[in-house]
Amino acid sequence: MNIPRHLRYTWDHEWLVVDEGNATVGITAFAAEALGDVVHLRLPEVGTRVEAGESCGEIRSRTAVSGLYAPASGEVLEVNTALAAEPGVVNTAPYTVGWLFRLRVENIAGALSADAYAAHCAHTRGERR
Repeated sequence: MNIPRHLRYTWDHEWLVVDEGNATVGITAFAAEALGDVVHLRLPEVGTRVEAGESCGEIRSRTAVSGLYAPASGEVLEVNTALAAEPGVVNTAPYTVGWLFRLRVENIAGALSADAYAAHCAHTRGERR
């Protein structure tokens, strides 16, 4: 499983990377694989304030609907509008062109390192590390 080391992660399988106070947010490869083929996304609107750990959108696949949770508190600056036409990019490139939204970060609560997230995924799958 691909877990980029430069990113931070949440228990709910979102990732974020912060650059100069702004964060890019997406879902992890683990989440994308578990969901299956993503067919629709409901992302937060630009200008919306989101709170760390709270629902801010929805991801629909052919077999499941999953909540999207904010990995940090702040104001949404941009959403990946290209995903409206091609939501499956979230499955094929979750850490690059499959990003979901960007926000001005005010607070990051409980972000996990790559190693801690890998342990969380192993536990979720019932694996021993």
